[in-house]
Amino acid sequence: MKNLFAIIALVTFSSCAQSQSSSNLKIPLGSKVKSANEAMAVFGEGCFWHAEIVFQSLAGVRDAVSGYAGGTVAKPDYETVCTGSTGHAEVVQVFYDTTKISYETLVKAFFASMDPTELNRQGNDEGTQYRSVAFYQNDREKQIIDAEIKRITDSKKYSHKIVTQVLPYKTFYAAEDYHQEYIYHHPENGYVQNVSIPDYLEFRKEFKGNFKK
Repeated sequence: MKNLFAIIALVTFSSCAQSQSSSNLKIPLGSKVKSANEAMAVFGEGCFWHAEIVFQSLAGVRDAVSGYAGGTVAKPDYETVCTGSTGHAEVVQVFYDTTKISYETLVKAFFASMDPTELNRQGNDEGTQYRSVAFYQNDREKQIIDAEIKRITDSKKYSHKIVTQVLPYKTFYAAEDYHQEYIYHHPENGYVQNVSIPDYLEFRKEFKGNFKK
């Protein structure tokens, strides 16, 4: 992760769905688990630019790669995902050191960084691709997600029902290059300044976790 915090310190309204030329773009292969202590998790919580900085800010997380998951079409691209026809959600693939941060902490950060009661949207980003979804890879992860949903529900934090999808993980497709580290590369973008960064700063207030220095 590059020095995002210097950019945030520098801080027009738009949507995450920006019009971008897709010509001559390389689609990255995505990261892989690099050590015995490293694990991977996948979450979707609206625009993946926002999710990327949320998870990259946590101590113990090596990287968060923007991409697509949960759909029925192989090798989707941004333009088709935006139509809602592929069934994919914008997600991040999170690589973390299990000796420094737990899956439980990642799940808590996930629910603290978005509104899990909004159906197929987050804020002004509307569509099935912006739905709240947590993907599990085994029974233990599913139990952790379900337990956190119950805890939040019992706390009565929200007046509406949590609609986060809890789905088995199948396939992740990395998003186009221009989406990776988007906030770092485009701090002048109106959506970044007026949505992404304010949402992230609100998450910093909400979440009592261990952040990178």
